[in-house]
Amino acid sequence: MVVDSASQVDYWVHDLDPFIIRFPESWRLGGLRWYGLSYVAGFAVAYWLLSAFYKMKRSAINPEQQSTFMTVIIIGALVGGRFGYKLFYDFGTLIQDPLSLFRVWEGGMASHGGFIGVLLALLWFAKNERMNFWTVGDIAVVLAPPGIFFGRIANFINGELWGKVTDVSWAVIFPLSSPHLPVHMVAPRHPSQLYAAFLEGLVLFAYTQIRFWRSHRGGTSLPCGQLGGEFLLLYAVVRILGEQFREPDASLILGMSRGAFYSIFMIVAGIALIVRAKRQCLQS
Repeated sequence: MVVDSASQVDYWVHDLDPFIIRFPESWRLGGLRWYGLSYVAGFAVAYWLLSAFYKMKRSAINPEQQSTFMTVIIIGALVGGRFGYKLFYDFGTLIQDPLSLFRVWEGGMASHGGFIGVLLALLWFAKNERMNFWTVGDIAVVLAPPGIFFGRIANFINGELWGKVTDVSWAVIFPLSSPHLPVHMVAPRHPSQLYAAFLEGLVLFAYTQIRFWRSHRGGTSLPCGQLGGEFLLLYAVVRILGEQFREPDASLILGMSRGAFYSIFMIVAGIALIVRAKRQCLQS
């Protein structure tokens, strides 16, 4: 479906259905969403990679530990992502209606909150399995990008987190961005979800995979914790870049979108991890 804009350029009007299967209205859950499937796909790819790392003798997390590892990662990502959204983007609603935290079918997840949840999960796993936390963290960051990629694609399918108004030829009209206007009057916007899928998903996946698989070549290895630091630093940089095209979905902080502002802390943490790794800990 296209619409003829004032600039005489035909822009695609977003009309994708966020539901794979719709449930009866009485169920109140809506149905099975592509967004939920994106989490399943991300965790499935992560589990496959984790198994491959062990078989290739690049990970000490054995098959018995892998189930526990993935379980705590899933819990950390889901709980952290949900709580992070309410805390960082919808705090007013959380205070007025604390039970809204549990109404997950209404939507709302934050990647920065998910990172914090995964961090806590990794701390628990490393302590429980008596493994080096930094080494476990280096493995976890290599597993993360596919899930980020699928999540951003699902954001696009949902028609949410749209970009800023633009007249580039590949712009998309998102009706939900101006639901009070007829479609032919809605301004075209950057498909910022796809930019994020490329930057936060594919770019990070390529980088972490290359660094991970090459880390033992030539008789050298990365200090444990360095890859985790590099991931945090690179994610923050590409997130800030992507935020320049995304319409802020909450009030600004110091003139920056919240996604960009929270990423500054990731830059600091990433640099600190890299410095620490080089100084203190050689990967075993």
